[in-house]
Amino acid sequence: MPMNDSMFHVFRNTPFGRETFLQSLDFCQKLDLRLQVYIPKSRKFLLYLGNRALQIELTSAYLRSPPTAEDHVRELIRDEPDRVHFYIPADYSASNLPDIVGDFQFMTCPRNISDLSTKISLGHIGSKVRQILFNATFPVLIPNPVFKPWDSISVMFGGSINGIKCLQLGLIISRLTGHPLYMFTQAEGKSQEAYRDILEQRGMLQEVENEVQEWHFFHSGPLEENLYDVPHDSLVIAGTYGQKDLKGFIFGSTMEKLQSILPNNLLLLSQHFQKHPWINPYRSRMVS
Repeated sequence: MPMNDSMFHVFRNTPFGRETFLQSLDFCQKLDLRLQVYIPKSRKFLLYLGNRALQIELTSAYLRSPPTAEDHVRELIRDEPDRVHFYIPADYSASNLPDIVGDFQFMTCPRNISDLSTKISLGHIGSKVRQILFNATFPVLIPNPVFKPWDSISVMFGGSINGIKCLQLGLIISRLTGHPLYMFTQAEGKSQEAYRDILEQRGMLQEVENEVQEWHFFHSGPLEENLYDVPHDSLVIAGTYGQKDLKGFIFGSTMEKLQSILPNNLLLLSQHFQKHPWINPYRSRMVS
């Protein structure tokens, strides 16, 4: 398996960290990915995302009981030990500041890695996680707090370039897993035919008609109510939109509603996501 066919996971040696790890492991098993597990030795590291570098400072929970961390991981992967590779940084910007180069295909990131856990709830994503989401060149999995397997894929499609990329990735994951794929679109004053034209222009309309189980197109009603139709056991794929203000990184209103209302596992794509490195004649073409 090529090394870039992988998901990056920072292991948190706590009960909730175990749940997050199980979610990453399930994702990798479904997509036949290697899981690269980083057991931090210090609270800070530099994460390189293309030409950008983010300094990440973890909560103290990530350094809990270091002698047992690797043993706990090995217990969780005892049925499939070859799936996991322990990530050891090769370079350091300082003695306690390891460099991590984001050349993996996916990353798992819980809602909180730097902020106090008492400030994080289902309806809030921590400030440092938001920075990762805005800058990542790969899809980022925001897992349910408690391990919850997903058995379908739901793509939030609004017609933008990022929405097209989300749909293409959803098609790939549906083909690889055999799980049904659903689309969700809030009309926002446009007809469904207008969105079909967008798909036609991208050469994707036939794929959608053949492979999408159901297209939920909401002509009316607020998004908050329409999201009730998203299956509870679905992996939700969506694009992140937003900007930085004085308080940090803020999402657009649609993304804020998705992350605050849905209890699902979220797979989020930033504007810096270009194309997926998978190459296979049975997989969808990615927008460059």
